[in-house]
Amino acid sequence: QVQLVESGGGLVQAGGSLRLSCAASERTFSNYRMGWFRQAPGKEREFVAAISRSGGTTYYADSVKGRFTISRDNAKNTVYLQMTSLKFEDTAVYYCAATPRLVIGTLPKDYNYWGQGTQVTVSS
Repeated sequence: QVQLVESGGGLVQAGGSLRLSCAASERTFSNYRMGWFRQAPGKEREFVAAISRSGGTTYYADSVKGRFTISRDNAKNTVYLQMTSLKFEDTAVYYCAATPRLVIGTLPKDYNYWGQGTQVTVSS
């Protein structure tokens, strides 16, 4: 059982930056592909970014490409989401997720473990 704890959310003005962190309890963290998702009020949970086990391959939703960067530090059992040029529409609860599957997925059902989420609010 992998436990994930997100941190780093908060209130930021449009155009600003935030860095989210997700710490994993699993000592074999490097065996898991990791993803970030977000969910705004009244909307479905949507894919934001994902990263391979080594960190060498990353995927992004079109809506965040060029503004967000996913990375990981396997020595610290942590995955990050650096968010820049934030927009009002980025406001959501952000969740990190882990999967032991062989391929990186972009759907919530592709991930087995989830954190509790961290709120990101962008003021316009």
